[in-house]
Amino acid sequence: MAHQQELKRILNQAERSFAGDAWHGSSLKDIVQDISAEQAMMRPIASAHTIWELILHITAWEGEVVRRLQTGDAHLPEEGDWQEIPAMSAAERDAAWEKALQRLFSVHHALEEEIMRHSDEQLDEMPAVPRVREVGSGVSLYVLLHGVVQHGIYHAGQIALLKKALQD
Repeated sequence: MAHQQELKRILNQAERSFAGDAWHGSSLKDIVQDISAEQAMMRPIASAHTIWELILHITAWEGEVVRRLQTGDAHLPEEGDWQEIPAMSAAERDAAWEKALQRLFSVHHALEEEIMRHSDEQLDEMPAVPRVREVGSGVSLYVLLHGVVQHGIYHAGQIALLKKALQD
């Protein structure tokens, strides 16, 4: 078997990068645990996304990968690639930030469950959809799963830098 236990290895990387003992540094869950809603909305780098926007982006793409694994269809996330944070009162902001984080955790858990619904034999299969880089379509299950893990790590690094900029 070419990929014996490979899905378990990919799942291990998804778990470590999101909430575990990641080799690259703090996991996404550790990075965001003490970020307030007010901080999440700040834009310490004028041309960069906010932490909140990054959280919604990660959530949207992990949700799209879950949907893709279930249906085989590849699209942009239903919520869109990047979402704007609507204006809200301070009272609404705290609850909305907590809801955004809980949705991130829930969607990531669904992704981990969906990964294990597949078999190692499926990893090299190519989907019957064309390659479109912006949508991440037309790649094997192996590339898709590694890609979604890498995507989360990439944006976790951005969040860590934004968090540091807010504390300096």
